[in-house]
Amino acid sequence: MIASTETRLDRFDAPYGRVVTLEDVAYENGTRVLRVHIREGRRFTVMDIDENTATRWGAVMCKWAGKTPPAPVEKA
Repeated sequence: MIASTETRLDRFDAPYGRVVTLEDVAYENGTRVLRVHIREGRRFTVMDIDENTATRWGAVMCKWAGKTPPAPVEKA
């Protein structure tokens, strides 16, 4: 298993008793993902998503919420 470092970005309550936690996970091989935890009572859903997926998902959520999404961050 590849070693990783997890950094909590946010944790918040969502409707219907859900708790959402977002973590930045950096693996020692250079791979980086956004880990999304959704807790519903005793049930957990965990997803690791890449930067492209996070950018698209975030843009759709901002549009849905009636906000203008930020421009994607270009990699150097």
